[in-house]
Amino acid sequence: PEYEKGCVAHSDGDVVYHSVVDAILGALSMPDIGQLFPDNDPRLKGSNSEIFMEEAYKRMTERGYAIGNCDVTLILQRPKVNIEHNGKHVKDTMTANCVRLLRTSPGQVNVKARTHEKLDSVGEC
Repeated sequence: PEYEKGCVAHSDGDVVYHSVVDAILGALSMPDIGQLFPDNDPRLKGSNSEIFMEEAYKRMTERGYAIGNCDVTLILQRPKVNIEHNGKHVKDTMTANCVRLLRTSPGQVNVKARTHEKLDSVGEC
């Protein structure tokens, strides 16, 4: 869903994709997403983060690895993601997108969300 506060990023700033990319690259002992896709590269301005997932997947499979399981935890007060939006459940859509990009099965990907119950800097809205 759209949210008025948004994310400040050089690319589209998809935090789920970025964290999965960094997890894959880290497991491969490779440089992180910022080193491979620097935020001062004008070609990447506004990029769809799917290209980062595709590159991480390519590097992983080229080394003979595959996804065992992928578990993502979003910690945020807003926007709510455990909701229906435009007739689709948001977390299910996030999971399906990760499954598609990682070429794996739904039983191997989990996306969950939680809040900090309006405590600490994450909970301050």
